[in-house]
Amino acid sequence: MPRPTDHELFDLGDVVLQGGATLRGAQLAYKTYGTLNADRSNVIVHPTWYSAWHDANEWSVGPGLACDPEKYFIVMPNQLNNGLSTSPSNTPPPYDGPNFPHVTFYDQVEVQHRLLTQQWGIESVELVLGSSMGAGQTYQWAVSHPEMVKRAAPIVGSPVTSEHNQVFLKSLRAALTLDPAFAGGRYRPDALPTAGLRAFARIYAGWGLSQAFYRQREYRDLGFSSLEDFLVGFWEGFWLDDRDPNDLLGMLWTWEQGDVGKTPGFDGDTEAALRSIRCPLVAMPAKTDLYFPPEDEEWASQFIPDGEVRVIPTIYGHFAGLGQHAPDNEFIDGALKELLARPV
Repeated sequence: MPRPTDHELFDLGDVVLQGGATLRGAQLAYKTYGTLNADRSNVIVHPTWYSAWHDANEWSVGPGLACDPEKYFIVMPNQLNNGLSTSPSNTPPPYDGPNFPHVTFYDQVEVQHRLLTQQWGIESVELVLGSSMGAGQTYQWAVSHPEMVKRAAPIVGSPVTSEHNQVFLKSLRAALTLDPAFAGGRYRPDALPTAGLRAFARIYAGWGLSQAFYRQREYRDLGFSSLEDFLVGFWEGFWLDDRDPNDLLGMLWTWEQGDVGKTPGFDGDTEAALRSIRCPLVAMPAKTDLYFPPEDEEWASQFIPDGEVRVIPTIYGHFAGLGQHAPDNEFIDGALKELLARPV
């Protein structure tokens, strides 16, 4: 899909990141759906996942759905590093390309908080939801701003990135950076590390969808005639579609280092950070997700005072939470409707 152009930009000015570096003249890209009501009480926030732009979340929005734009004001902020917001690919020297500073989940949520409070004067959020890295941001919202978040629904994601998950991410980094064309991140715009991106795609193909998905050859239902057709047409096509390698590596670092325990005030204590969450939180892992398995969210949920886990019964693995499969979308939407109907 082509890169969307229907977003707006919020000027952040100078942003001091958690690691100490300053992004000067930073901008946060976002899109909204619906209308903010008079008392600013109908807000839903839906951050983006790894490599995605806001349009990848639009499957969750529509009349009659939980995220109904006729009822709610839905804000979709594009995370830093995704190519629309301030990122390695659009930042001038000296922080351009491989010199772009590291961004944490805490940093992502702080700039989103500024968007909501400074742009619209929003003081409360009915629901924060997000898939994958969006789920990491959802957990971070609930920890960073418990006074503001009324409900949270992290989907196929976790509050801390497991070591098994990190193995996957390190293999992606290796595949991309070992391509000679990568040139330490100083690749030419007309000579991208396409061999590295194709290898990156093939690693992703084995993790993003389950063994059962491939055993049953579900890719045929997506319009692909064979395994190789799927690997090239879907996976390689996705990663070769206007996604900048340095942006991908920036987001990868954020994901790899994910841990709500690193929020200021918790000194690395993930359990204490989870105990601080005040709102009802319904986590929705997928039964067959290879990088965010249900047992990880069941572990986290025990520390959240009003935490619950609902497992998506699916063979679509991680992609169950990304709007790819209608039955999974219906499961998620039903859980979101129940959560929004819950008094808080």
